[in-house]
Amino acid sequence: MTPDFTKNNGLIPAIIQDNETKNVLMLGYMNEEALAVTIQTGKITFFSRSKNRLWTKGEESGNFLTMKSFKIDCDNDTLIFQVNPTGPTCHKGTDTCWAEQNLPTFGFITVLEEIIANRKENSTSATSYVASLFEKGINKMAQKVGEEAVEVVIEAKDNNDNLFLNESADLLFHYLILLQAKGFTFKDVVTILKSRN
Repeated sequence: MTPDFTKNNGLIPAIIQDNETKNVLMLGYMNEEALAVTIQTGKITFFSRSKNRLWTKGEESGNFLTMKSFKIDCDNDTLIFQVNPTGPTCHKGTDTCWAEQNLPTFGFITVLEEIIANRKENSTSATSYVASLFEKGINKMAQKVGEEAVEVVIEAKDNNDNLFLNESADLLFHYLILLQAKGFTFKDVVTILKSRN
């Protein structure tokens, strides 16, 4: 597919997404020449509407966006680039142009980790199961992970998918608690798995 530069005075939106975290970092505009330069150099280059010229992101700051790949949308009038950023993306010094940190997220797993951290810091054992585990200490948390792992193995040998999935959820939940007790997060485990790839 070929980008359609006939719309919007020869400019098409270029969405910039971190190749690793999948977070959207910024939006710029490209003309045909900017796309050609980007492909040739591997550095994201826009057409600056305010400067009325090509502009390579990072040409002054050194915070380049190195292209890994790109795709064209279904109407051939929008691009999305997967990039490896060098430093912050926004000219204001933030990771993204929406003033967000460019941290990896794992969907509901990240939300669950935040809930666990909140219960650890702001609840009592009388009001929170999670807080009670932290109060009982690392040995109890490790024991719970072991118990849940055994239950997953037992249910894996049976034919009740619902019980197997519920025990799997219990295992993951208790493992996330144990990770936080040891000072780690799910991201640390994912980093190790990626290094083995």
